Amino acid sequence: MWAFSGAKLISFNFVSSLKKTVNSMKSLKIVLGLFLLILIACKEKSQKKTTTVNVPQNKQLKKESTATEEENGLYLNDKNAIPFFHEYAQKNKENKVRIITMYGNIDLLLYDDTPYHRANFIYLTKKKYFDGTMFHRVVPNFIIQGGNSDSRKSMLKRQEIGRYLLPPDTKKGHKHHRGVISMPSSEIDNPHKLASPYEFFIVQQTPGAYHLDGNYTAFGEVISGMEVVDKINRLEIDNREMPINNTYIKTEIIK
Repeated sequence: MWAFSGAKLISFNFVSSLKKTVNSMKSLKIVLGLFLLILIACKEKSQKKTTTVNVPQNKQLKKESTATEEENGLYLNDKNAIPFFHEYAQKNKENKVRIITMYGNIDLLLYDDTPYHRANFIYLTKKKYFDGTMFHRVVPNFIIQGGNSDSRKSMLKRQEIGRYLLPPDTKKGHKHHRGVISMPSSEIDNPHKLASPYEFFIVQQTPGAYHLDGNYTAFGEVISGMEVVDKINRLEIDNREMPINNTYIKTEIIK
C-alpha cells in the first residue's frame, strides 16, 4: 500500500515538474519571439534611415553624370549650333585668347557684340581644337589665315565637335582694320556668306582690308603681337599660298 502510494506520489511530482518545464519553455519561446520582433524592427528602422541619408547623394551624382554626358556627347549642326552658342555665350564670358606660335604670341580681344562668333572661338579654344592646327594660308600684305590642318587628328576633332556654319554678323559697325580677326566663309556653295567656324584670318594690310566689310564678320582684334602677325605674313609660301615651313599654333584663354 505504501509502495503503491509512493509510486503515485513520484508520478505526480514528475508530471508536475514536467508541466512546469513545458510552461517555462513556452515562456522562453514568447520571450525569444518578442526579442526577434524587436531586433527585426530595429533593423528595418536602421535601413530606412540609411536610405533617407543616401537619396540626395544619389540624385547629385545622377545630375553630375547627366551634365558630363551633355558636354561630351553634344554634336553641333546647323539646327542646334545657334541655340547652343546663345546659351554658351551667356555662361562663358571670356573674351581674350592667346595664339601661341614659334614666332611669338598673338593676343586677341573678342567683341562682346558678336556673341555667336566669340562663343564659337572660346568654345573651340576650350575644346583645344586649334592646338596642332596652323596658319595654313598667307597672302603677303593682306592676311594670315589659320585654324586648318591636313592632319588626321584635326579631322577627327572636327568630326567629334560637329559640322555647322555660322551666319554673318556684319552690322555691328566693326571694320576690317589692320589687326582685326575675322571669319572666312565656307568653301561650299554659299551665297549667304555663312562662316566656316573652324577657321579665322587676321588682317595684316595697312590701314585695313575694308573691301571685306559687309561680307565677313569681324569679331575681334589683336591687342598684342602684331609684329608676330607681320613676321608670319612675310614667310615664304608655295603656289597655294601655304607657308613652306608649317607654322603650328596653340590657343589658350587669357584670364
